[in-house]
Order: sequence, then C-alpha cells, then structure tokens
Amino acid sequence: MARVVIEMGNYIASYAAKAARVKVVAAYPITPQTQIVERIAELVERGEMDAEYVCVESEHSAMVACIAAAALGVRTFTATSAHGLTLMHEALHWAAGSRLPIVMAVVNRAMGPGWNIWPDFSDSLSQRDTGWIQFYCADSQEIFDTIIQAYKLCEDKRVLLPAMVCFEGFVLSHTSMPVTIPDQGDIDEFLPPYDPGWTLDVDNPLSHATITPPEWYMEFRYLIQEAMENAKRLIPIVDEEYRRMFGFKHGGLIERYRCEDADLILMTMGVMGSEAKLAVDRLRNDGLNVGLARVRVFRPFPKEEIKGLAEGVRMIATVDRHTSFGMEGFLATEVKASLYGSKNPPLIAGFIAGLGGRDVTFHDIESMMRKAWDWMEEGKVEKEVEWVNLRW
Repeated sequence: MARVVIEMGNYIASYAAKAARVKVVAAYPITPQTQIVERIAELVERGEMDAEYVCVESEHSAMVACIAAAALGVRTFTATSAHGLTLMHEALHWAAGSRLPIVMAVVNRAMGPGWNIWPDFSDSLSQRDTGWIQFYCADSQEIFDTIIQAYKLCEDKRVLLPAMVCFEGFVLSHTSMPVTIPDQGDIDEFLPPYDPGWTLDVDNPLSHATITPPEWYMEFRYLIQEAMENAKRLIPIVDEEYRRMFGFKHGGLIERYRCEDADLILMTMGVMGSEAKLAVDRLRNDGLNVGLARVRVFRPFPKEEIKGLAEGVRMIATVDRHTSFGMEGFLATEVKASLYGSKNPPLIAGFIAGLGGRDVTFHDIESMMRKAWDWMEEGKVEKEVEWVNLRW
C-alpha cells in the first residue's frame, strides 16, 4: 500500500534509491547532499535496504566505483554537490562513453570562491556536455518519481546513458514536504530488475577500453547523440506510464502552466518554476495573458517542444539561476538556438536571478514578467540580459 511521508528532499532521494532496489551505493559527503548517503547508510545498517555501501575517499572515486559496479551488471546510485560534481568531471565522460545507466542525485550548490553552500545551477550545467541526461526537479514528490523514472529510462536498450536528478540545495534538500511513496510491489512492476546492455564477465571476456582511432571514435559519439534523441522521445512516455500507475505526472520534458492562450511565456527551471505559478495567476487576474513553461529536462534539450510553444507567442522571457560568463544564462542561449530559423519568432528577454541562493519570490518573478510585458508591447527588448536585484 502507498504511504505518505513528510521528510526533507534529501531523505526522499534516499527512499527512492531504496525503492529502485539499488545494489551498490558509493558514498562521499558534501554539503548540502550529505544527508542522502547518511540516510542510505542507516537503511543498509538496519537491513531495510539490500545494497553494498561503499565509503570512498573522494567524489571522483565515488563515480569510478559506480562505473565499476555498473559494468559488472548491477544497479548503482550516488549523490553529490558542487565541487564534488566537478571533481567527477573526467569520470562523468567515462560513464557516458561506456553507456552505463548510473543515476546520481545532484543537490545543486553554487561554485566557489567565494565559498557558498546555497543553490544555483553552475555545478550541474557546467557538466552539460558530458553525455549525462539532466533532470531538474521542482518539489520533493518529483525528486522521488524522477529517480524511479530515470532508472526506467536509462536502462532502456535504446538509451543506456547515465542521468543526474538535480534539485536545489536547502530550498528542496532541507525542506520537508509530504510525499507519496508507492507500494514496493507496484514500483517493482514499473521498474523490473536491471538487464544490462553489456557486462564484464570473466567467463565471457571481451576487449574493453582500448584505443579508439579516428576511424571509429566519431561513430561512438554519434551513437551517444542518437541515444539522447531516443531519450527525448521516451521521457514523456515514461512520465505518462508513471502517471497511469501512480497518479503523478510532471510534464515530461516541459511542464506547461496556462500557456494555451499566452502572449508572454516565462521559461525557467527548478523551484522557480513552482514559485512562478503564483506570479502567473496574479498577472492573469490583472488581465495579462501570461504562461509558464518549466524546463524539466535540460539534456536532451527539448527544442521541438520550445518551437511548438513559441508559435503564436509574442515574447519569451527566460529566468536563469546560472550564468555562462562572457555570454548569458544557458537557458536563454539554448532557447534562442532552438528558435533559430523560425518564421516570426517571438522576442526573447533573459533574466539572471537567484545566484548563490539569493531568494527569488513570486513578487520578483511578477516584476520580471511585467517588465518583459512592457517590452513586448513596445516591440523591442530594452536589455537582452538583465541581472535581477543586484545590490548596485
């Protein structure tokens, strides 16, 4: 029978790993992720989770341990944040290039210096080109559901890629919310035992990790790109299958809110997508036809869905909890690239907000949308990139 628990987002991620029947967990602490692997340690110690718990000496070692275990044909899990994720960088490429369906919780934290333990997306978005699927969650129910869905997706033979399930530190990791955890038998029906695409087996040896010359390297990279395209097609299908079994659906690639007749659509990621719904409702009450599109999956990027959303829309305003120094927010850049060549594309304005955990309220989002609405009415964007609530 399904049960409702009220726990912090970190603990919910731990329960999802348990429910997925993960067999190897590689653990190394870092704020604000540490509680995930601590709770898993408790579950293993009490005999409530049947898994090998491996304490390693660094985050790089944590990923290497997951790679080794996945190569032996078992379901693996780990979690990290910020500098821990960037320490894994080399191994992230290795996991994706080896086509291993590892799932990792990334509790987003700003990068130093100056040292900061609060959230923005600079840690995970700096890893966008490693070949990992990237999900961004807006609440704790989505954390649980997405970890389960990620294993289902990544272990599909048409995909066989690793995935990050990202959620903002403290805002979600240390906030308690009610979450429905389905019956274990139902989860097992949705997520059957791991059937690996390949394994290291002493009884059936194979040549592995040898030099790949130019004659073949490009083809292997093409296959990763093809797998990403397959994932883009399968993510909405997996999300809908989960809804039919458990009643929760999170929008597939993009969660849409009041977009059907919108003249202006705000696009953002993570918890700002939840906060923005209040701003949309307030502006609708004032007669402004605005909508929200929360980008749930950043890799593979949902460019076809964005093209569809842009049809008939006069303006798109993006809000990034990240900046790519020397350019703008990643989301703003990717939206513009997705709409390149479109007939009558909408105006696009980019806002950067919430870096290093700076609070972004629905009042702030409403202010951004009103400013974008004025630019839309004038027919031109006054500032292509605007940093919100700077202290000077």
